[in-house]
Formats: sequence, structure tokens, C-alpha cells
Amino acid sequence: MTKRLKMTVAALAVMTVGAQAADVEVLHWWTSGGEAAALNVLKQDLEGQGIGWQDMPVAGGGGEQAMTVLRARVTAGNAPTAVQMLGFDITDWAKQGALADLNSVAESEGWDAVVPDALKAFSKYDGKWVAAPVNVHSTNWVWANKAVLDANGISVPQTWDDFVAALAKLKEAGVTPIAHGGQPWQDATVFDAIAMSTGGSEFYKKAFIDLDPETLGSPTMVEAFKRMDTIRANVDDNFSGRDWNLATAMVINGEAGFQMMGDWAKGEFLNAGKKPGDDFLCFRFPGTQEQVTFNADQFAMFDQGGAVSDEQAALAKAILSPSFQSAFNVVKGSVPARTDVSDEAFDACGKQGMKDLAAAASSGNLFGSMAHGHAAPASVKNAMYDVITAHFNGEYDAETAAAELQSAVELAQ
Repeated sequence: MTKRLKMTVAALAVMTVGAQAADVEVLHWWTSGGEAAALNVLKQDLEGQGIGWQDMPVAGGGGEQAMTVLRARVTAGNAPTAVQMLGFDITDWAKQGALADLNSVAESEGWDAVVPDALKAFSKYDGKWVAAPVNVHSTNWVWANKAVLDANGISVPQTWDDFVAALAKLKEAGVTPIAHGGQPWQDATVFDAIAMSTGGSEFYKKAFIDLDPETLGSPTMVEAFKRMDTIRANVDDNFSGRDWNLATAMVINGEAGFQMMGDWAKGEFLNAGKKPGDDFLCFRFPGTQEQVTFNADQFAMFDQGGAVSDEQAALAKAILSPSFQSAFNVVKGSVPARTDVSDEAFDACGKQGMKDLAAAASSGNLFGSMAHGHAAPASVKNAMYDVITAHFNGEYDAETAAAELQSAVELAQ
């Protein structure tokens, strides 16, 4: 915290002696063990500034339920102080004029110089900062139980064929090959990596960012859906509706070999006392070693009827302070939203994540994740969810799924 901010907070404390301390009400969906531990870092930071925290958690890993609650609150004229948001959801609220202008905070703190352009595309709207990025999550990770892999003679798979062979070995040994939760956003997270692995960067961009009809219905997309059939054949019978962290627990406990999930999964391993390299492995989905698909948790500040409040400004400053960015992301499993944060405090997976992010950004292989609202607007994302989940649940074969994806995206635009 800057000396000036400390003085401001102290002055506010003196002014409000005998009155209830100012609070920030924060709507979020960080409810799993690892996520809650990470969020506590932010709570403690604000408490140190004399700012109370009104917690408003809404369970649901993809944030859909939280956005439903938010719409009801805003409609009732009772918006929270700050809300966890992803990608195009921020843009949509900014278009409606619902978000506070954070430019004064951003200018005083020098955000423009340290936040990557790919994040600023969602943090800013019409030249104004409207959200403070907490982190960068990359979504094309695989998590593995090292003891399970070692027991079955499996090394880290480098290609799709390697991965299929590893799945077969685990199945033969009576181990669930893939831990998966059958929720639309989780199905789409897997499909994200499958599509990138199947078709490469240009295919991914044309399909999910450019929304090119020919690419969406192409033979390559059919092949991606066929590979999803392979994934479906290697999950357990009880996958439907399972929360993502319960799938992670299957890998932690040795009940399953692999999970395809974003790097927030690492927080669950760490919360369970597991160490990367010793107890679990982290690696890019085979065939996507050069690419990174990302999402970024951000906190959008809702307009409270005038200039950004002192509490909102303090929250925004705390979120993007280098010390918080390091402390939070070490616990959360993600990497900092600032480019100037040292990797010294991060474990092997964190260091790899920071290195991969920098390499992908410089080589043009950093892409917003379709599954996590950073490739296309919510209407298109949800249309894709419907097709991907219907296929995963056996309603479509691969050829039909590609055709349905093409038409669903066209209708959603």
C-alpha cells in the first residue's frame, strides 16, 4: 500500500470513529477450498486497510449462476460494490453504462504499462478502465496423479496418440482414465483443448474468434468431435453434474489418472498438501504445447451513483498491487495479470505457466478461451455449449455435431 493510501485510510478511520466501517460487498463464485484460500488473501489485504468485506458467494465454477444473481440485483437497483467477471460479460455490462470509471486509479497506479493488451481488451471499454484483472488463468492444462502414472508405466504424453495409449493403459488397470464433471462449461473446457490440438492455432482462431462458418462445419471440426467421443469413453459413469473440484479430488486421491482443467485446479492440489513434480504433474494438453488459451478473473466495479468510491478505489489498487498479485496467484494456481511480477515465489507449475504465457504472447499463440467467455460473446458461447454438451451426452454423432455447431453459431449472432 502506498504511503498516501495509508494516510487516506487512516483519515477515513478517524472520520468514522463510532460508526460502522465502510464495507465492500463482493459477488463471486470462488467457493472451493483452493479458491476460498486464495480469496482470503484479498480479504486480509483490505482488512489491513480498515475496509470490511461483505462476502456474497454464488457457487458454480463457470460463473453462470453468479451472473443470474447479478442481473436480479441490478434490476432491483441494488448492485454489489464489485463483481467477479469474465471477458465479454464485462464488455456487456460496460455497454449498458453500469460500471464505474476506474481511470483515475489506473493512471495513478500505472496499469497501462504493466497489464498485457490481451487483458486490457476486456478491462477497458471505450477508453475507460472498468475492471481490475486479478490473474491470468490458462485453460489447456492436464493434471495427473504421478503415482498412478508411475504405477502403470505412463510418461507425460506428447501427442494425441500418446494420450490415447495412456488412457487405454489406465482403463485396463481398472483406474478411471479421466476425471470429468459433466457441466456445460467443463465439457467446453475439454473441447477447447481438443479443438486446438486437432486443428492448431489458425483453426482455433477462425472457428471460435472469427466464427467462420466453413471452419465451424469443417472435417477438422468433425475430427475434434470424434476425439471428444474418445474422451467420453474414458470418464466414469457418474460424471454428470459433478463439480470440477470433485473431479480434481478424484485425481488427488488416485481414483483417476488425468483431469483436463484450467490452472485453478492446482489450488486444490496445494490445498490438499500435494506438491508439483512429487505428487502431481501439470502439462499442456498434447498438441497444444506452443499455445495458451486463457481467461482472466477480473473485478468490475459497479457504478454506485457517482464517482468511484474510496472503497472501490482501495479494492482496485489492492487487486493490482504487485505484492497481492504474487501472493494471490501463488495460492490460486494462476499467474499474475501484471507482467512485472517476479516468479520467485511460484512453484514449478506456476513458473511454467508464466513462461508459457510470455512465450505464447510473443509468438502470437495466446488466445482467449471459447469455453470461458474470452473468444466470443455470451450468446455465441452458450450456443456452442449446447451443441458440445449434447454431443458429449450422446445426442449427436461427430458429423451432426459439427453441422449443428455451424448453424447454432449463425443463429446466435
